[in-house]
Amino acid sequence: MEKIKRLREFFKKEKIDGYIIPKNDEFFGEYVPDHNDRLSYISNFFGSFGLALILKEKNYLFVDGRYTLQANNQSGKFYKIITVPKKTPVDILKNKKLLIGFDPKLFTNKTLNAFFGKINCKFKALNKNLIDEIWKRKGKKFKNSFYKLPDRCIGENYKSKINKIAKNLKNKNADFQFITSSENNAWLFNIRGRDARYAPIPYCHVLIDRNKNIKFFCDLKKVSKSLKKKLHNVTFIEKKLIGDTLSRIQQKKFIIDDNTCSIYYQKIISRSNKIFNFKDPIYLLKAIKSKKEITNIKNAHIDDGAALTKYLFWVKKNFKREKVTEISASKKLHNFRKKNKNFKFLSFPTISGSGPNGAIIHYKPTKETNRKLKEGDIYLVDSGGQYEFGTTDVTRTIPLNNSNKRIKEIFTRVLKGHIAVADFNLKKNTTGSQIDNKARKYLKQIGLDYAHGTGHGVGYFLNVHEGPHAISNKNNIKFQEGMIVSNEPGYYEKNNFGIRIENLIYVKKYKHREYFENLTMAPIDKDLINKKLLNKGEKDWLNSYHKIVFKNIKRYMNKKEFLELKEACSII
Repeated sequence: MEKIKRLREFFKKEKIDGYIIPKNDEFFGEYVPDHNDRLSYISNFFGSFGLALILKEKNYLFVDGRYTLQANNQSGKFYKIITVPKKTPVDILKNKKLLIGFDPKLFTNKTLNAFFGKINCKFKALNKNLIDEIWKRKGKKFKNSFYKLPDRCIGENYKSKINKIAKNLKNKNADFQFITSSENNAWLFNIRGRDARYAPIPYCHVLIDRNKNIKFFCDLKKVSKSLKKKLHNVTFIEKKLIGDTLSRIQQKKFIIDDNTCSIYYQKIISRSNKIFNFKDPIYLLKAIKSKKEITNIKNAHIDDGAALTKYLFWVKKNFKREKVTEISASKKLHNFRKKNKNFKFLSFPTISGSGPNGAIIHYKPTKETNRKLKEGDIYLVDSGGQYEFGTTDVTRTIPLNNSNKRIKEIFTRVLKGHIAVADFNLKKNTTGSQIDNKARKYLKQIGLDYAHGTGHGVGYFLNVHEGPHAISNKNNIKFQEGMIVSNEPGYYEKNNFGIRIENLIYVKKYKHREYFENLTMAPIDKDLINKKLLNKGEKDWLNSYHKIVFKNIKRYMNKKEFLELKEACSII
């Protein structure tokens, strides 16, 4: 590959033996804009997580279980694909004594240690990014200005939120917090932007002291007079001056978050100041949605559910009548969503996978992989939208005239796991790891499992993936009232089919009891259910869910769609 050859030409000049390229840019968001997606440029891999290691003779691409198949398809010709955590960069480099170059603005100490741990290799922070030296960018840059959310969307004003940060600084006996997560800053100031591809993120860093003096670093071209007026106690500074501003502060105590504060900025701060490494408290504050936010999010899911339901009906009716491909189907779904005035853009690239492509967990159809939807296929569509008052994420699996008994059994067991999560008896100290086991129980009874977590947090018109809580065997964050999480067990059989059922749910409190309530409003396909495998409680749950779906979205349906919805939501 010519790109790799050009990159290696810098090795001698920089006196390095290799170079590492992460997926993230300097803002450490999940969905990197095209013009900052250095990993995709050098590897042709387009997943949301990965790390390339380029040595003098060999190339490695590290991905997690969601992307193994995708990475092999997209990058396997020039890279050895390694699935983490089964193997890590440590396994590749443990017996080598090499000097590895990296861009310190793209790594934190935490991420560097997580990938490479204790090895004999040494690392050299370079003062330039080597990918930038060879890449003539053509990716789209978003030029939209930052803006403040309308009052009807806000659960809490920004001054109240800043008071919480200042209080935390005093409690920790610190002078400053350097907030490097753009999504957290978006939440803190009730503002949004369009710097990220699938989230309304304003790229920025913020410095706050215990007296609530605020320095907001960003591209000043994106800050209007109107926004300055609304955030009148905030000083806006050009982002290139961050380093100079930080270097002038001495003998102070800084709170940073090692998940998003780069090695570059940590080094500047630590020269003359003391650093406290704490998880940014905004993550937890942001995860607990207010009652107003929950109300708004419910409305977003009704709008979204209506669009998705219309689409699912359309697919089943038309896949035989006309040439429907994974790409054309994805575009059709997008068009259904765009008919709603509150829809802004997609919350992530739509996963539209038919037959064997459905087995690729985070599959995105391309011109090379695009497949026609065929009779007998199992079709998986995982999609979501950004609405003015909420973020959605939903997966449905539908048979295209497929009645295979084994597939029906697997689908039903996935559904049983889904219901087990939705109906989980939440207690005071319930964590995601406890719930995750319930989701996998029925698949494991026949020796099956899936290579991803069961659920992730979701933002309020922000990132579709949001922490700190999740439903996974590694997550020990306690669920609290107002938290939103996905419920998405699945099963994937290589070169054959994929199955996933995903709803968003949130923690609701009624009197002294907490439980999950569904947000997603779209029918679950009944044609793949083996009714004999469902007990009465599970049937009651499904019937109750469909009754609620029917009630909420029936008004969006035309006469024909109304009848289809009535049948889709009928009692099992």
